[in-house]
Amino acid sequence: MSIQHTLTTAVQKAVFSIFEKEITSVEFQATKKDFEGDVTIVVFALLKALKGNPVAIGTQIGAYLKENVAIVEDFNVVKGFLNLVIADNYFLKTFNELYPVEKFGTPTPHQKDKAVMVEYSSPNTNKPLHLGHIRNNLLGYAVSQILAGSGKNVFKTQIINDRGIHICKSMLAWQKFGNGETPVSTGLKGDKLVGNYYVKFDQEYKKEISDLMAQGKTEDEAKKQAPLLLEAQAMLQQWEAGEKEVVSLWKKMNQWVYTGFETTYEAMGVDFDKNYYESNTYILGKDIVTQGLSKGVFYQKEDGSVWIDLSDEGLDEKLVLRADGTSVYITQDIGTAIERFKDFDIDSLTYTVGNEQDYHFKVLFLILKKLGFSWADNMHHLSYGMVDLPSGKMKSREGTVVDADDLIQEMTDTAKEISQELGKLDGYTDAEKENLYRIIGLGALKYYILKVDPKKRILFDPKESIDFNGNTGPFIQYTYARIQSILRKADFDYTSPVEKIALSDKERAVIKQLQLYPETVQLAAKNQSPAIIANYTYDLVKDYNSFYQSSYILGCEDQNLKIFRTQLSQKAGAVIKSGFHLLGIEVPSRM
Repeated sequence: MSIQHTLTTAVQKAVFSIFEKEITSVEFQATKKDFEGDVTIVVFALLKALKGNPVAIGTQIGAYLKENVAIVEDFNVVKGFLNLVIADNYFLKTFNELYPVEKFGTPTPHQKDKAVMVEYSSPNTNKPLHLGHIRNNLLGYAVSQILAGSGKNVFKTQIINDRGIHICKSMLAWQKFGNGETPVSTGLKGDKLVGNYYVKFDQEYKKEISDLMAQGKTEDEAKKQAPLLLEAQAMLQQWEAGEKEVVSLWKKMNQWVYTGFETTYEAMGVDFDKNYYESNTYILGKDIVTQGLSKGVFYQKEDGSVWIDLSDEGLDEKLVLRADGTSVYITQDIGTAIERFKDFDIDSLTYTVGNEQDYHFKVLFLILKKLGFSWADNMHHLSYGMVDLPSGKMKSREGTVVDADDLIQEMTDTAKEISQELGKLDGYTDAEKENLYRIIGLGALKYYILKVDPKKRILFDPKESIDFNGNTGPFIQYTYARIQSILRKADFDYTSPVEKIALSDKERAVIKQLQLYPETVQLAAKNQSPAIIANYTYDLVKDYNSFYQSSYILGCEDQNLKIFRTQLSQKAGAVIKSGFHLLGIEVPSRM
């Protein structure tokens, strides 16, 4: 039973005993650092039921609690806030109940719950993954981990955009200018090789536009009439018609890209339970549109195109089927959503997609609701802001994108440089050093991105992220490694619970943070926000380091206190590891 639950019952009894009034709820908040106390009751919230001076009311309730509730040791009132000092034995009891440490962050999935699905990544097969994909993948994967940590059964998925004019552009450029080169012959990852030809197409296309404009064409005419674009459009038609040579080329180049993606995903530390491919799903949804048309959900214009009018909901009219019968993105998304709920019998579906698609998902969810799918209320758009670098905005077709592989390598190199400057790795083998550089570099990258609310835009500075002080991944990793060093040196049995000791303020602060972990995981799952876990973990580390700097642990002469402080370190380390696991971040045992 939580302390808030215990105190709520006690305050209700106090109010009835003193004022002969009944109250249904009690509002709590964390006690401010400059006040004495562990839990604060907001007296102002009681003034609807209790008329009078808040200080006098708080004093009367505090005196009652001190007299009648064993865990309340003392109290003070500051304006309309009743600060309660909780007895050491309560904190020790709840601390001892935190065992076993290995259970932290690994709750049993709720068997009665249906599964939930999180979609992330959703790359195009005409280019490698870039910085934007990194935030997408890290967010989607972390939310999946947090939902699983909260007790949900989770499926992770991606839809790979493997068809369309942009794919044909890279195919055509390779066909024309590639001279048969392959990932093997060039030594390039397949996604990078294909991405180079997407850039090459744009370069050659711009040359053709310039030539046509020099011949007297307007810019708009030149863009539409450029031979390279016309060839790419023809290739798309051939692909849709199933022409053997085009389909064969498409399969070959896409496979190069898939192999490249897998390497990047592995380096990033993310994975998927199922891949969907747009080449298989782009025809989905058409039959649903036909059904919706007969039900009056959609309407048809004179040219044969099918629309939905959402103006009553504050949106606008939306095309769902072109006049020639071909689908648009929203049609495919309707079809794939329905297919996923059937495939996995899921209860909810979260799309991890940038905030430029906010409107699209409002429309999608509303359409599915109007079509009568009850689960439409359980669909979420995990909307996030863009990631910028000091160098400015990225553009794929111009080749100015920050490549994900390059950034991961840069982070590893930066971690290596800083670690060598600090000189902390004496006694490590070269292989151990390289693995540690990778863990620190990736941890810095992931934490820097995940500690920010998803909706906010990020200016990412690689150097700033790998700081061994402050709110950074390496700072938290270093604290974890320090704790493991303490545990390795502990040459005594510290597994038995300690029943009676006097706690310092700093020890109480760590225990209070540890107690908050389960509800923090649930809150992060509810809000689908890894930032909640990231910032909780940082707060725990700050409290632990404050305790560490002011307390003897292994050097403590009192055996009970030495055992307790070692246990406190062990449990803090377990929660740090669990919190970082939910974020997809490794923690090193030495650093």
